[in-house]
Amino acid sequence: MKEWKKDNLTVRRFETRAEMGSAAARDIEAAIGEVLSRKDMCNMIFAAAPSQNEVLAGLREAKVDWTRVHAFHMDEYIGLPDGAPQSFAVFLKNALFGQLPFGSVEYIDGKALPEEETGRYGELLCRYPCDIVVMGIGENGHLAFNDPGVALFEDPEKVKVVELDEACRTQQVHDGCFESLDQVPHQAMTLTIPTLLSGEYAFCIVPASTKAEAVAKTLEGPICEECPASVLRRHPRAVLYLDRDSAAGLGEE
Repeated sequence: MKEWKKDNLTVRRFETRAEMGSAAARDIEAAIGEVLSRKDMCNMIFAAAPSQNEVLAGLREAKVDWTRVHAFHMDEYIGLPDGAPQSFAVFLKNALFGQLPFGSVEYIDGKALPEEETGRYGELLCRYPCDIVVMGIGENGHLAFNDPGVALFEDPEKVKVVELDEACRTQQVHDGCFESLDQVPHQAMTLTIPTLLSGEYAFCIVPASTKAEAVAKTLEGPICEECPASVLRRHPRAVLYLDRDSAAGLGEE
């Protein structure tokens, strides 16, 4: 493992996805324990994507009192049918939420009226301020569904409706979630950048060569809304986990 800092952001590079995921899970386990040492409940936000498979597997084996964890997820497509496997709620229920005895889980309802659902979910996030975020970075540099063009570092909203750009929608095909681009929804609900950065801890897990360009822009380009993930460099306690493939576009540290 190699570690360095870029502005406030700690970067850790591993040789393999498995090593990366295991290390991130151990660090998240420790952070949950630290929060629960001083609070009754730990409020967490989780990303849903194949890039998170290794860390979610590690968390399923973690020694955590999950009955004291209140869970949220960070985005959801609008209009998918009930139980659709592409739904992020379904993904996380299968991968984590349904596997462990969480104290509570708050799901975004992609079939509800979007204006009502964003308001409802935003109120819950106000009621249960985030302690820990577990996230990834998109191929276009997005965080959740805050794509370039809709990402606002000073967004006044907690949750909002967004139009997904073509690069974002194409990634869903690359990830194997949809067979073709025309099947990918055009709209989604997403937690905004300030909401995602509101947690005391941010753990960002980014494997694979398809993310190498976004990682390079995140770490070596300017901090700007054209690369939303670059804002992680301002977070006081964020860690970025890379494997050899996702780090391939970086200069020598």
